[in-house]
Amino acid sequence: MAKAKAPVKASAVKPASASKKPAALSASVQTNGLPVDAGFRMPAEWEPQEAVWLSWPHNYGSWPGRFRPVPYNFARIVAAISRFEPVRINATKKLHARAARLCERAGANLSRVTFYDHPTNDAWCRDHGPIFVKNPASGAVALTDWAYNAWGGKYPPYDLDNEIPPSIGRVTGLPRFINDMVLEGGSIDVNGVGGLLTSEQCLLNPNRNPHLTKEQIEQNLRDYLGVTDFYWLGEGIVGDDTDGHIDDMTRFFKPDGFITCVEPNKKEKNHEILAANLARLKKFRTPAGKKFDIIELPMPRPFGFDRQRVPASYANFLIVNGGVLVPTFRQPGPDARAVAIIAECFPGREVVGVDCYHLIWGLGTLHCISQQQPAAGSTV
Repeated sequence: MAKAKAPVKASAVKPASASKKPAALSASVQTNGLPVDAGFRMPAEWEPQEAVWLSWPHNYGSWPGRFRPVPYNFARIVAAISRFEPVRINATKKLHARAARLCERAGANLSRVTFYDHPTNDAWCRDHGPIFVKNPASGAVALTDWAYNAWGGKYPPYDLDNEIPPSIGRVTGLPRFINDMVLEGGSIDVNGVGGLLTSEQCLLNPNRNPHLTKEQIEQNLRDYLGVTDFYWLGEGIVGDDTDGHIDDMTRFFKPDGFITCVEPNKKEKNHEILAANLARLKKFRTPAGKKFDIIELPMPRPFGFDRQRVPASYANFLIVNGGVLVPTFRQPGPDARAVAIIAECFPGREVVGVDCYHLIWGLGTLHCISQQQPAAGSTV
């Protein structure tokens, strides 16, 4: 999820097809009305997906002094996702050929990989990409396009990143609902049946929407994501420059279940932060008044580069069709334990550890770089 450290900062290519855009729909123009009134809601990540969107890395400032291995790391992630479903990649045209070669060498199924000529400022698609919504009755999919300010204006410029939602709208032909509230995809998690999980540190931060009250923020989320129930945690983990993104702390793994990070070492800075969030989770109730199932996920051992701590977290996993990709950090014991715990939460899915040791120097991993597009089709 996070980003540039400096505050200012071929033939293998499968081309995007412009013919995919339905002639009767202009997705680059704002759709009138509210998504919730048209029956749209944000699906849970474990629901069927059409593809996963990524934005190819190119900003050296996001991995200062350590950029070289990052494209190779990305290519291996593309390969891992392509085992399960299509991958759609935003990147300026001049990057396509080399990126495709790296993906091919990493073992990606290139028949499932499509590059789009969508220039970006950075690689964090979870936050600058659209948040997709779906009408479960009709099966229609649309996208919501929120304002993006690089985590409170920390890392300008971000003009190209703000163009990714309309660009994706054009190539997919999907309706686009525009909201001028600042919102990043990594700051929220949903269970697909009305529940939304977030943090006060992020959504109530004055560097996002100082003109909006908590109640107004919740109303925007109701109107555009179709949610009804809000679960607010407090502070985010140490080293996270996104101001407490939820996908580094706690995630839904089923409609009535959370998987949440804990730090058993009482001397560690994250211990009290995560213990306080765990205490809140234990007080939350479902709409039916029942307690949530809570699975505890121990943190990796703290580490960093160049005397800067990184926000390494196993909660930054990515759910794909038939699988779950879990970030690992070259810590054999903690990595294996995390993969096993997450596998117990997702029976029937293949759970795969993916090395993110180099990627985390950009302050984010698998969930931060990706955004899932739900599959069209009725689910009711």
